[in-house]
Amino acid sequence: MNRPIPASSSSGNRTVIRVIVAAVMIVALVATWRYRELLDPLQLESWLRDWGVAGMALFVLIYVLATVIFLPGSVLTLAGGALFGPWLGGSLSLTGATLGAGAAFLIARYLAGDWVAKRSAGIAARLLAGVEQEGWRFVAFVRLVPVFPFNLLNYALGLTRIRFDHYLLTSLICMAPGGLAYAWLGYAGREAASGSADAVQTGLWALALLAVVMMIPRWVRKARGTSNRLEIAGLRTMLEKGEDLVVLDVRDAADFSGENGHLPGSLNIPLPELEARLEEVRRLGRPLALICHTDRRSTEAVRRLEAHGIGPLHLVMGGIKQWRQEGYPVEHG
Repeated sequence: MNRPIPASSSSGNRTVIRVIVAAVMIVALVATWRYRELLDPLQLESWLRDWGVAGMALFVLIYVLATVIFLPGSVLTLAGGALFGPWLGGSLSLTGATLGAGAAFLIARYLAGDWVAKRSAGIAARLLAGVEQEGWRFVAFVRLVPVFPFNLLNYALGLTRIRFDHYLLTSLICMAPGGLAYAWLGYAGREAASGSADAVQTGLWALALLAVVMMIPRWVRKARGTSNRLEIAGLRTMLEKGEDLVVLDVRDAADFSGENGHLPGSLNIPLPELEARLEEVRRLGRPLALICHTDRRSTEAVRRLEAHGIGPLHLVMGGIKQWRQEGYPVEHG
């Protein structure tokens, strides 16, 4: 006969798991300090080479632990490319980064949610709003466009309601270009140090891949800028349905309360004041619809807010001018 597990037993089990995870992280931090010279790619390469084939599994394990305890993964990816070659090294680095990101996500979701929430309050609010609005697409955006620190992002995303498999697969795909580029760069460095005849060609490949990776955020922002456009009729429909949305009017205060009026319930933050009032915008924690007289100032507002990692954002096309032409209601004063 199966008996239900008492709540106190479940709570006790979770406490034990938390203690074990905390102990593992402390041991990892102490080991990192004790063997900090291994963070140098050349030292790490020399040490792992002594382990032979098992060095690959050890490399992945080190990468997972490094991701969980907030160590920079770029150093390990460079070392992986130098030690195992660009393709195998890149694959091992990507595996370690993905497993580490998954481990941090699960720790935040099931074991240390309160701790993570306290230390990532601003980021968590933006991620919650973004994931609620766009799901895995928002995860892809923050992975491809580095608006948040990688290691903190892993934990903060654990506080959202995104499915773990969606998070893990999206992270794997979106981290792949950067991982491959850095592995090639590490491999090119090893070839140059060894005086290989192919060093120049390898270096050019590495630089070309790195250039492509550096362009990805620009391409993503451009594509996202096109997809976040919101026509007046669409905005009207969203407001009538009572969707969780803040209309942010970036006109001057005199225009906001002047003869053209403003949308009922909208918030006015003039464009020149936007940078100084970013925290106020962040605290809203909801998707924003940016509007001005037409859409010139609101386009600039979207650009500025995205640069600070604030979103999701909708750019209202046509602005108040188009809203009034459609005969929709406005408020004055």
